[in-house]
Formats: sequence, structure tokens, C-alpha cells
Amino acid sequence: MKATYSSLVRGIKGYFTASKKKNAIIGLSGGIDSALSLKLVTDALGPKNITALMMPERGLTKKRNVDDTVSLCKHLNVKYHLIPINPFLTPYKKLPWRQSPSAVMNTKARVRMAILYNKANSKDALVIGTTNKSELLLGYFTKHGDGACDIEVIARLYKTQVYELARFLKLPQTFIDKTPTAELARDQSDEAELGMTYEEIDRQLKKGRLKRKIKESEHKRKPAKII
Repeated sequence: MKATYSSLVRGIKGYFTASKKKNAIIGLSGGIDSALSLKLVTDALGPKNITALMMPERGLTKKRNVDDTVSLCKHLNVKYHLIPINPFLTPYKKLPWRQSPSAVMNTKARVRMAILYNKANSKDALVIGTTNKSELLLGYFTKHGDGACDIEVIARLYKTQVYELARFLKLPQTFIDKTPTAELARDQSDEAELGMTYEEIDRQLKKGRLKRKIKESEHKRKPAKII
């Protein structure tokens, strides 16, 4: 894991140098992916160049997730903002059509990304992505939502490798023990939606057995089709 860690940190530094940028903005959910991403960019760029945004939904986001992210930011000496998204979601209730459950959930992810880019543009910064390789290949992210960013820092790591690196870097156990969830709906679980555990998903991906799922989500990983 030491070589993986060094390679990722070196890659982050190189990208920011090439982009002539110093500052990074990252959204934190309370999960392992964003926690690991924060640790990597902090080690690469230094805490003074990082700003974290926590964007909980009141009534849905667990208090534990907010508390854990605040503690991690304080531990890493990273400045942060706590911005509940409920007021930004209210206008969507006025749309003149019945919204599907997926439309409601994806809107939450896209509102969060709009806030991240507002901060990034205000600070001349780059937005850090927090999607792992397993979810990227399966398309398990919101297009133009959490899938929108300037640089993905853990997208070469399968989900099981995310846990391995997190343990190697001694991230707080609370992040490692949590049930993975996008927390876009009540009682949502990543593995329940995907229909498999991440251990099984990663085994299947490495053996090339999920080609259909990868193909079906290909549009989410490519720029818009130009006719």
C-alpha cells in the first residue's frame, strides 16, 4: 500500500502543478471514499490549500456522519463549511410534474456539486472527485452530480482497495466500519442497490464478469455525444 499511496500523492501534486492551481475543494459525506480522498489531497497539497464542504440534508443525513467529518477536518487541520442543502432543494418542489424517486435523489447530488463549483470558482480551485473504481466502472454515481469533478483521486482503487489504503493510513475506524451509503434516501445502502457486496463486485470486475453493466453505464463516463 505504501507504493500506491506515494503514487497517488505524487499524481495529485503533478496535476495541480500542471494546472497551475494551488487550492482544492472537496465534498465530504461521512463515508470512507471522501475521507480517504481528503487525506490524500491534504497530504499532497497541505491543509492550508484545502477547503471541505459538508452538505447534509436535515432530516436524512445522520448526525454521526456530520460529527465524523468535522472531527476528521479538525484532525487534519483542514478548514470546512457546514451547508445544509434543504433550502436549495425547496424550489424543485415547484416543478410542474411528478418527480420520480431517482430524479429527487439525483437532484440532491447535483445541488451539492453546484455548491462545490461555486466555491471552487470563488477560490480559483479545483474540485476533487471521490468516486472509487468499482463505482466508476458500474456507473454507480450521479451524472453531473458526484460524478462531476476536476480530478478523481481514488478512481484507480477498487472499493476493497479503498479500505486497505484507509487502514494503512490509519484513518479513523468509524469510517471503515460504516455501511456504505450515498444517503440520498432513507435507509439506502449501496450494496443493497447494487445487489452484491463490494467484495463480490470487485471479484466479478477483476474477472471481467460484469461487462454488460459496464457497457450500460458507459455514457456516464464519456463526454456528451456530438452529432
